[in-house]
Amino acid sequence: MAAGGGLLLAASVAWPLPNSWFAPIAQGTAFWWLQPLALALLCQGLQQSHSLRQAWWTGWVFATTWLAATFWWLVVAMHVYGGMNAPLAVFATLLLAAALALYYALAGLVFWQWTRVKGFARGAYPPAPASSLLFAALWTMAEMARGTWLTGFGWGAVGYAHVDGPLAFYAPWLGTYGLTALGAWLAAVLAQKLRLRWAVAALTLLGLPLVLSVPDWTQSTGQLRVSLLQGNVSQSNKFDAPTVAHSLRWYAQGINAAQGALVVVPETAIPLLPADWPPGYLDSLQASLRSKNQSALIGTPWGDAQNGYTNAALGLGGGEPAGYRYDKHHLVPFGEFIPPLFHWFIDLMQIPLGDFQRGPLAAPSFVAQGQRLGPHICYEDLFGEELATRFTDPARAPTILVNLSNLGWFDDTVAVDQHATIARMRALELQRPIVRATNTGLTAIIDHQGHVVSALPRLQVGVLEGRVEGRTGTTPFAWWAGRFGLWPVWLLCGLVVGGYWMRRRP
Repeated sequence: MAAGGGLLLAASVAWPLPNSWFAPIAQGTAFWWLQPLALALLCQGLQQSHSLRQAWWTGWVFATTWLAATFWWLVVAMHVYGGMNAPLAVFATLLLAAALALYYALAGLVFWQWTRVKGFARGAYPPAPASSLLFAALWTMAEMARGTWLTGFGWGAVGYAHVDGPLAFYAPWLGTYGLTALGAWLAAVLAQKLRLRWAVAALTLLGLPLVLSVPDWTQSTGQLRVSLLQGNVSQSNKFDAPTVAHSLRWYAQGINAAQGALVVVPETAIPLLPADWPPGYLDSLQASLRSKNQSALIGTPWGDAQNGYTNAALGLGGGEPAGYRYDKHHLVPFGEFIPPLFHWFIDLMQIPLGDFQRGPLAAPSFVAQGQRLGPHICYEDLFGEELATRFTDPARAPTILVNLSNLGWFDDTVAVDQHATIARMRALELQRPIVRATNTGLTAIIDHQGHVVSALPRLQVGVLEGRVEGRTGTTPFAWWAGRFGLWPVWLLCGLVVGGYWMRRRP
């Protein structure tokens, strides 16, 4: 039951099977209703455990299965492109899932220990209101621990399953982890066999979005025409000399032919330090952009051996005569920075430039045609609380978010769909449109309500031309998360857990 529930939870965030397996369901679709059903199986399994060991095992098996089924595509990156032996890549992915599952095993253990009541083994249940709140608080704390501690890897958090469901209504107030808490509470209520008054509360929570509209916390700042380039360069030969020459030529042609006022080139699309670009290449791009009053954000590594390297986005043209550079702040462990004692691992994976420097957290915006653009690179959009720090000053806050990514490491897997879901949730939380330029997909324009307006087919060369409407204003989530991070959620969950501990029976 635990393993089956874990698989259902992974599928709720983004359906993993292609259309050919089950035609009515599109790959990548989020199923919000699967999330409470899956977590209800875990809650039920914990309630039926008869020992400390069984409760621990139930929580750990559930979480390990869920996480491994969520980010199994790491095997592709490590084996196909990193050169790691296939069994070792599978083992490393399972080991990561098993380690991260310890957060949830501990939460399940505390839930089981604190909700035991006399006669429980014969079918008695703990009081529904308090225990359901306890489960929601413990699960949310485990999610936040996974998403923040040791740099954090909150990929596939259960809140993302609600990007299209009724709970999406609460995203501008509560953020992803708030939706996680609501979803966990619904699961615990479901596991309590839907006692009448709590069933009414759950239906009210789900029904409010049907009769109320989400307040528009933002206002339009006008439209910006964009050109998003997708080079579809294979990760296996991206750094080979012929491919580098092709990338330099293709992206230069794409920038010169682009119709948009803003041109976006994916993460490290030009895999050479600007100092190594052909003579006159940068000046030629600048001249072309300024002649047409255009701006561009170009993904490239930056730096030198003396000062270190960054994963950067260069801003050219527009109103930035002195140049603009965004340096990625939240780096990927093992891919972009090397934790202590793990240099042997990077050598084994053979990843070029595997140790970058961090950029600032609340980076300044890049201005183009009066719009303030908030660049972020790859999975930085996984950390909504970090993006929210750019909104503490409304006069300088981004009106449009711009994501530069390279998901070529993961081929045509559900990782592409999961990342699109993450971006859509950021749009809901912050009520900002997001434009995404990726190497292999999903290159897309997402409006401030989280809808994909247009997108390119994945694994194809192309240019997405379109318009995006900038927004100004601050959502409640952007206000509190930008100032306090996730501490308000930690505090509320801590109060629930502390209150239950003080009131529980010996």
